[in-house]
Amino acid sequence: MIELYTSPTPNGHKVSCTLEAMNLEYNAKLVNLTDGDQHKPEFLKISPNGRIPAIIDKGNNNLHMFESGAIMIYLAEKTGLLMSNDPLKKAKVLEWLMFQMGGVGPMMGQANVFFRYFPEKLQPAIDRYQNESRRLFEVLDKHLSDHEWLAGEYSIADIANWCWVRTHNWSGVSTDGLNNLDRWKNAMYDQPGMKKGIKVPVPIENLLKDKEKQKEFVKNSGKIVKT
Repeated sequence: MIELYTSPTPNGHKVSCTLEAMNLEYNAKLVNLTDGDQHKPEFLKISPNGRIPAIIDKGNNNLHMFESGAIMIYLAEKTGLLMSNDPLKKAKVLEWLMFQMGGVGPMMGQANVFFRYFPEKLQPAIDRYQNESRRLFEVLDKHLSDHEWLAGEYSIADIANWCWVRTHNWSGVSTDGLNNLDRWKNAMYDQPGMKKGIKVPVPIENLLKDKEKQKEFVKNSGKIVKT
């Protein structure tokens, strides 16, 4: 049994989608970021950086892990799923996983901060992160023009990038004209575990369609940015 400490964010969904895709038994526990659960001593023992997601693998000597990419690699190696053991194929999976970890995630995350959450609208900052996110989308689109999946075979690299790319509207980043990216993004919804994984630990998409609830979500998220 794996205990997953998470919140309904792209990084959290990366691990819940991976767990669902691998059909692993797990128990999801909500870390309420607006209440500051991520700063509590009991959570910091699992995730010293005070960030979600984190896991405890009860079946492996209560192994504690934090950092979504590291968890995904661990789960792939644990199960032998969604990442080849072949060194060359594995290298491509890690390449595109790191593309998300070092590029797509941080840039879209900062776009969210300045476009959605920051009380002052700093247009140069908004432009900087939205434009860089769009540039990264174009890199993905070009690569996907002659690849069905990012690393040749469907893998954790697809899950990691998709969990962020699918939220592009929230970051204010357009996918107009990126037909290969859209094809891949839509195909991902049909992969095993994806629709279920993005509802862990709680569904959030319907909430964001409600204008009043959306305002409340932005207000609460703004508190997190300041902490």
